[in-house]
Amino acid sequence: MSLQTPTATTPIILTGDRPTGPLHLGHFVGSLRNRVTYQDEYRQFIMLADAQALTDNMDDIGKVHRNVIEVALDYLAVGIDPAKSTILIQSQIPELAELTFYYLNLVTVARLERNPTVKQEIIMRGFERDIPAGFLTYPASQAADISAFKATIVPVGEDQIPMIEQCNEIVRKFNRNAGRDILVECKAIVPEVGRLPGIDGKAKMSKSLGNTINLGASADEIRAAVKMVYTDPLHLKVSDPGHLEGNVAFLYLDAFDTDKAGLAEMKAHYVRGGLGDSVVKKRLEGILQDMLAPIRARREELAKDKGQVMQILKEGTMKAREVAARTTDEVRRALGLSYF
Repeated sequence: MSLQTPTATTPIILTGDRPTGPLHLGHFVGSLRNRVTYQDEYRQFIMLADAQALTDNMDDIGKVHRNVIEVALDYLAVGIDPAKSTILIQSQIPELAELTFYYLNLVTVARLERNPTVKQEIIMRGFERDIPAGFLTYPASQAADISAFKATIVPVGEDQIPMIEQCNEIVRKFNRNAGRDILVECKAIVPEVGRLPGIDGKAKMSKSLGNTINLGASADEIRAAVKMVYTDPLHLKVSDPGHLEGNVAFLYLDAFDTDKAGLAEMKAHYVRGGLGDSVVKKRLEGILQDMLAPIRARREELAKDKGQVMQILKEGTMKAREVAARTTDEVRRALGLSYF
């Protein structure tokens, strides 16, 4: 794949993470390894969404502050190049908050509450009616993040597609009110490999559930985690036929094992019986150890100079703010708010 120097016509991608904890294998499959590829094809903005993270972490703001640098270390360790991708800190670009304020006038509370992603997140967090207003209005905030950089592509999981649809609703309504196309609509792209389940078999690999394998995990931590990986509860004897459906060990192998022919043979052996879970896990552990060792080594080296990492974030944020400021100026003019 040849490198591509961004031009005025290069498609723009916006992606990012809430810095609430170190990144894990789920992030790697769902977004990080794709971002390394995208940075050679697109103009890519990667956001550390610290302000958004506060919408449900105001009782532990230190967690958000600490993890800005930790997530940035994960980005750099997996191969995201700040010379190719612009890494930015959301809270340090006040134009994003300004755009959010304007966009909130283009969406109703009822429409926000109908957003399927927001509804599911409210249930998951047990908010019921005690919903932080900032959390409820997240779709408007995300629309501001996307439109500020005029991103045309936003990589998301399938559960986030309603957020992109609502972003485009806001963009269309703003352009209609302005009488011309100032903001651009975006398209969601869903990664080929979907969300990884946790090592315990739960649907989501989540920091809060403690069922993750972090990108910076030590060799011993990887070994211990793989031993706990959920397999087939009915596979009691080696001679028993095994089942692949819901078997986390094989789901992980599907995501990370590059020897597809060898994996297919192992699956067939497991299904007909005569293959123990320990053999499957041994293969998985070897693959994860080989994959994560260089990431861990780079991360440890980068962590020796966190001041340099913060400088990378500062430079990326300043660059991103210039872009967001131009869009915000266009929005102000369209709203008749440029008085001087």
